[in-house]
Amino acid sequence: MAINWSEFLAVASLHLLAVISPGPDFAVTTRYSMSFGRQVGRWVALGIGCGILIHVTYSVLGVALLIHRHEWLYGVLLWVGAGYFAWLGGQAIQAQPKIGEPPQHTREYHQLKPGQAFRIGFLTNALNVKATLFFMALFTTVIQPTTLTTVKISYGLYMALVTAIWFVLLSTLITWQPFYQRLWHYSHWVDRGMGVLLLVLAVKLVADGVAVIMDMVSAVAVVY
Repeated sequence: MAINWSEFLAVASLHLLAVISPGPDFAVTTRYSMSFGRQVGRWVALGIGCGILIHVTYSVLGVALLIHRHEWLYGVLLWVGAGYFAWLGGQAIQAQPKIGEPPQHTREYHQLKPGQAFRIGFLTNALNVKATLFFMALFTTVIQPTTLTTVKISYGLYMALVTAIWFVLLSTLITWQPFYQRLWHYSHWVDRGMGVLLLVLAVKLVADGVAVIMDMVSAVAVVY
């Protein structure tokens, strides 16, 4: 399996810039790490990393182009993603102040099962339609059509691994004990802030979906 290293470096650089930029993955990891502890945050991070594999799979199979060509399908995906982000944001924005003293070991403070935390992270990434656009652009402009499928898959596995590692590190830093102890009594404001961010993203996705539908209606009106 011959890897084009210049292509790989381009993929790795663009992916790193995308993964460290604030977005729903960042908001969800921060919120669940602060509210439920380090272990839950890490499971969310692993879910986010595995969510990358969904985008890689349909990009390799060419489904991303299908989504791009059929605007109604893209609009539906925008609204599905908006609904999920709105649900997460609505939960986060209702966060209440913590009672009592902060736990001495954040890794032991958790109220969500690993499977639940993993599913939250997985769906957050998998339903992020902006990630769809990123991977569609990546697999159609940066990665050459002549690149072997096995090489494309290896790129995808690399991006999933790096994504998981990044958000595991984020969860670990957020729950670093001296920092966590200081923020414990204010963590509900962190939750609410992340909730607002998710709700803003949801509203933007809804607006984008409406714009897509309006473009389709205008195109039909021109034809008839």
